[in-house]
Amino acid sequence: MQRRQFLEAAAAGLVAPAALAGAKAPSPAPAPADPELLAEAAALGRARRGDTFKMAYAPHFGMFRHSAGDDLVAQVDFIADEGFTALEDNTMARRPVEEQEAIAAAMRRRGLRMGVFVANFGTAFGKRSFVSGDPSHLESFLADLEASVEVAKRVDATWMTVVMGDLEPRLEMEYQTANAVEMLKRGAEVFEPHGLVMVLEPLNPWRDHPGMFLTRMPQAYAICRAVGSPAVKILDDLYHQQIAEGNLIPNIDACWDEIAYVQIGDNPGRNEPTTGEIHYRNVFGHLHRKGYTGILGMEHGNSQPGVEGERAVIDAYRWCDGFA
Repeated sequence: MQRRQFLEAAAAGLVAPAALAGAKAPSPAPAPADPELLAEAAALGRARRGDTFKMAYAPHFGMFRHSAGDDLVAQVDFIADEGFTALEDNTMARRPVEEQEAIAAAMRRRGLRMGVFVANFGTAFGKRSFVSGDPSHLESFLADLEASVEVAKRVDATWMTVVMGDLEPRLEMEYQTANAVEMLKRGAEVFEPHGLVMVLEPLNPWRDHPGMFLTRMPQAYAICRAVGSPAVKILDDLYHQQIAEGNLIPNIDACWDEIAYVQIGDNPGRNEPTTGEIHYRNVFGHLHRKGYTGILGMEHGNSQPGVEGERAVIDAYRWCDGFA
């Protein structure tokens, strides 16, 4: 399933972001889980069930639908009951207004913060949108941002994901970057008066998204510095960056001033922490010690099916949230 197809299905809460990983090749199998770690996580999950997490981990609709049911407001209540303090919904901008309002009312009632939604569906995938200098792409981008401002007001959002489209193979990278910077400067003019932030997401080119323009943290950092606006920052998706370049904690430190949002997924498999090679307890502890108070979007799937799999996700976050 391509990411754009996933985003359509996710609007109904029907699929998990693990589906994002299946665009080009079979998903590599994760290593067998450590039984002792799983037992420790389950015990911690039982002991601290309902306690508020230290960090603002943000589940998405559909992640706990076996436990909470298909009703979106019921899922909001379940998420809050389990101690989460945020929610992420990539497709919020494509939901009917009345559904946005119902979700926002439930989140306010339960004290949940709103994470990212995708702001630029018209220029995100399958187009050389940011790199070409084509005025029609700029027009589409600005129109999407204007519409996103209204959605953000409705659901109390601050951050919106911007995906920067495909590479132009017939144009030097420096020219492509210059075109992208100019387009983002125009977009910043839309967001700045409202205190909103577009977060640029580097996507890995090796597993999920070959041929896209923005792939690495240093590249995103240089672009944000060139734009020079508080409305243009980085979304550090740790799943993508583990595949694209690794070096997660040093890149967090190097890009710190430009990172406004973080997303989570283990590798291989793009499932919950503890199922792959990333030591998320260490990563979360590092972010906490640096003073990160932003949202950490749980943009991954569940490694196990059904209610038991959903409980395993929560238990994994309990264990990772147990950093010193």
